[in-house]
Amino acid sequence: MQTTTLYNEGHRWLMFGRDPSKPDRIIDTNQYMIISDNQSILLDPGGIELFAPMLAAVLKHVSIDQITHLFASHQDPDIISSLGLWDQVLPNAKLYCPWLWEGFVRHFGMNNIEFHPIRDNGESLTLGNIDLQFIPAHYLHSSGNFHVYDPSAKILFSGDVGACLEPPGAPFLVEDFDDQIDKMQLFHQRWMPSNKAKQEWIKRVRKLDIDIMAPQHGRLFKGENVQRFLDWFENLDVGIAVNS
Repeated sequence: MQTTTLYNEGHRWLMFGRDPSKPDRIIDTNQYMIISDNQSILLDPGGIELFAPMLAAVLKHVSIDQITHLFASHQDPDIISSLGLWDQVLPNAKLYCPWLWEGFVRHFGMNNIEFHPIRDNGESLTLGNIDLQFIPAHYLHSSGNFHVYDPSAKILFSGDVGACLEPPGAPFLVEDFDDQIDKMQLFHQRWMPSNKAKQEWIKRVRKLDIDIMAPQHGRLFKGENVQRFLDWFENLDVGIAVNS
């Protein structure tokens, strides 16, 4: 499991991914951790197959009792099916997740972790000395879905928005945006079902000051590539890539 530091000025953002030992048919995912003071939150901590390497990677940076929060953007197994294993090792943690998916994610196992439902209009979380915002992203691609914005670091965790499936060894950052379009287009047209929801999200996100947009699969967007992605996504007709 490779670890990359995205931000380290008063608090830290770490990205975990590109695990060379993962099973071949398990799609590659990006996991993130934010550390502030003696607290930390894992964003979309991954599937059950990745629990062991994720736990080993995370414990290089924090102790187990400093993992105080988890976040699941939606209910998919690639982001949260490891929940039952985290539940066994975390002594005192809280899971922030869309209220819609509580009855679903509990199927992964949750006896010790406290479930905190995020209501549809979003909310904020104080983590150590920073405030994080849960940004509504409904129907992108899940009917109950949120992203996480850190106004101090100017980082938006964007879940499946901006995602694509990359071959092993791909860079962490988008280098040539035009080249990235071919990798993203079918993914977004298939997995994003609503143009109306897409436009609502873009309108909301354009009000944020974003330096890095960090999706759950593939490469991260930095600097001007954030706005280039928003312009491209705004004009993309989604919900249409269905095989005949």
